[in-house]
Amino acid sequence: MKTSDNREQLFPEDEILSIAGLVSLAGLVERQPGRAAKKINQESIAPQKIPRKKWLALPWLFRSCGKRMMNAARFPAILAVTLFYTPVVNAGVPDDSYIAGYAAGVLKGDFKLDLSSMVVRSGVITLPVGDLPPQDRTRILRVLSEIPGVTAVVPLESANQQAVSAFSTPSSTPDKPGAIARAPVPDEPGATGIAPATGTPATGTPSTSSPVLATGFLPEGHLFKQLLADPRWSHFSAAYRNYIGDNIAGNNNVSVSFGETIPFYRGNLGRSTVQWEAGLQAGVFSDFNLDTRSFNLINSDFIGAAYASLRKGRFSAFGRIFHQSSHLGDEFLLRTRLERVNLSYEAADLKLSYELPYGIRVYGGGGGIFHKEPSTLKTWSTQYGFEFRSPWRIEFAEMRPMLAVDIKNWQQNDWNTDVSARAGFQFDRFRTFGRRLQLLGEYFSGFSPTGQFYREKVEYIGIGAHYHF
Repeated sequence: MKTSDNREQLFPEDEILSIAGLVSLAGLVERQPGRAAKKINQESIAPQKIPRKKWLALPWLFRSCGKRMMNAARFPAILAVTLFYTPVVNAGVPDDSYIAGYAAGVLKGDFKLDLSSMVVRSGVITLPVGDLPPQDRTRILRVLSEIPGVTAVVPLESANQQAVSAFSTPSSTPDKPGAIARAPVPDEPGATGIAPATGTPATGTPSTSSPVLATGFLPEGHLFKQLLADPRWSHFSAAYRNYIGDNIAGNNNVSVSFGETIPFYRGNLGRSTVQWEAGLQAGVFSDFNLDTRSFNLINSDFIGAAYASLRKGRFSAFGRIFHQSSHLGDEFLLRTRLERVNLSYEAADLKLSYELPYGIRVYGGGGGIFHKEPSTLKTWSTQYGFEFRSPWRIEFAEMRPMLAVDIKNWQQNDWNTDVSARAGFQFDRFRTFGRRLQLLGEYFSGFSPTGQFYREKVEYIGIGAHYHF
């Protein structure tokens, strides 16, 4: 047992008396509220400086509460770091004024050029190149794309195209020459020379130039645009699907996907503006049966890939080595007693894309499986299609029409055609990380894109929300 001296050292006598007084007062309030109020009024309750002896008692209080209080004390610290970390990081990102000054200095110092028609918006440099010496154009675009904070360099054939470029008119006066207020970044490379803010068609022919994106680690944007109608392109989505005719997995399904294509590094090839990037692509695709009581999970497909892409002007290429595996839901297996197929394979594919004027794009490619289960799975496949991403915006709703058709042929299915079509609108207002919300109706006819059912012919219509980060 501890002596009275030890107890007094841990908890000074004047502190014990103070706490006793508080307890006594609390009891008085409970028994005689009127008398307690009178006593409180007679005593000063104004804040006073705490004597040093009382500060010495605080460690005893914390020790007496044990680990719970210490764990609870960590929460405010974690919360403070969470709240203030993002502003601190963002403070280090160069703004448009800095980029404009840096770019103007580079152009004047290295190329003896003074381009007052250059603008910077949300890290995107828009630069008329019609008056630039042809031998310097490539070098200028490459050098500007390497400026810290630049997300893209958009070359325009003439200064007049700036009025009808894909970027809206500035909303405020520039802080300095060449720098204007922040506005939306272009969705992807190739979206230039179109769409004035009024939503009416731009006069003249869209530019044949394409942005040169920023280089370095973890850059923004992608050199190869996402495939809008591909049922297995990794992105975030949720869609309702109604299957036409008999379907073993139910006629009313919900399909969700989670995933993204993440560039790890982007660079230029030599001294040219031909760009390349490398990164990872991953996605999970799951289907749920709405006709069952607990919305049973039907199937989940997992895809992981290492990819590389290349862009020169409006031409782009995308190659990857990937793994795909398919897994049936437990409740679905119990209900149907279906014999499971252990579908798992590694494959490689290559897609080529070219962007035409007025938002039209065509693409095509193919691939092959080099390691597979079951072993009877055949090797080759092809994929091709076209897309239309409207350069004109419906201004009152800030949305753009979209249409895409994706076609696949598999050797496994005797080269029969699988058609996936989607059409709808992209909402420019709902945007973050350079990506926008898309609301698309869809139609599919062919062999099921759901892994376990690759030998089953299906047809469905649906509607879904799609978000590409």
